[in-house]
Amino acid sequence: MDNMEQFLAKQNITVSEAMQQIDKNASGILFLVNNDGKLIGCITDGDIRRYLLSGGRMTDSAYEAANKKPRFARTPDEAISFYHKKNYIVIPVIDEKGKVVDLYSGEAGIKKKQRNPLNIPVVINAGGKGTRLDPYTRVLPKPLIPVGELPIIEHIMQEYQTYSCDEFHIIVNYKKELMKAYFADNERNYNITWYDEIEPLGTGGGLSLLKGKFNSTFFFANCDALLTANYESMVKFHKENGNVITMICAYKNINIPYGVVEIGTNGIIKEMKEKPLMSFLTNTGIYIVEPDVVDDMADGEAIGFPDIIERQRQKGKRVAVFPVSENDWMDMGQISELEKMRIKLYGE
Repeated sequence: MDNMEQFLAKQNITVSEAMQQIDKNASGILFLVNNDGKLIGCITDGDIRRYLLSGGRMTDSAYEAANKKPRFARTPDEAISFYHKKNYIVIPVIDEKGKVVDLYSGEAGIKKKQRNPLNIPVVINAGGKGTRLDPYTRVLPKPLIPVGELPIIEHIMQEYQTYSCDEFHIIVNYKKELMKAYFADNERNYNITWYDEIEPLGTGGGLSLLKGKFNSTFFFANCDALLTANYESMVKFHKENGNVITMICAYKNINIPYGVVEIGTNGIIKEMKEKPLMSFLTNTGIYIVEPDVVDDMADGEAIGFPDIIERQRQKGKRVAVFPVSENDWMDMGQISELEKMRIKLYGE
């Protein structure tokens, strides 16, 4: 493999740094080596997620979250054999001293895992005015703002369709006739049921229009968030933990370009950090929801979905977060991000 360095990292890197390198190599895996280049572990985006959900921190050593006994091969032929027997992403080849000398990722590069069908309904809240995209939204509703060859909402719908989620329920308000006209003339025959808000009902209130429509789990998404993470893992986590709502959150990593000082009484310096990395979870606006949540809503209730989540928490219901990589989330609701998204989706 020509770009082998993208898949290798020293054992002293943090979880946050490992996540960022995994994002860069776009493979979902990173191999950890000691100072002599000897293979000592591997870490995947799934390993990171499980570690964080168990109480680990982004500033912890990545080695703490890693698999200490990774699969490896002694020869290229053995790597090929291992790779094609199971659904491996990359197989490292090591020499007699345990040093990584090559990586095998298949004849056509990094292998993409097959997506299993989920067949879950998708509700998209597309009724807002899209003020963050003004002045474009003075002409078009936010869901129809183009990113490359397709409007925002169609990118979102096609991602769900890769998991055989073909049943769409779309809540509309602002410039709703343009929305309906676009899909009426669309050459792709999407399975859409429309729900008209008479008055704005907020980021969650439109769900009250869907009372009695579902008897099983469904996705609920804003029309400006595209997620390329593993939807199957999200649903599995949601069901195994008995959640009524699972909020999909992305880790954001921001480097503060200054020295940061923490002080105590009388200005005594407690701690100094030079250009620290801050990591935090941010809501993507994508959720997995049980139908009981909708049944609890009042008809025509104007409410934000975070308030619905808090209501369920106060009732003692289980709500939880499923963390994903920052690289798996595209926020299409800001003008400054549209070109970045186009490049990510279509290339330069």
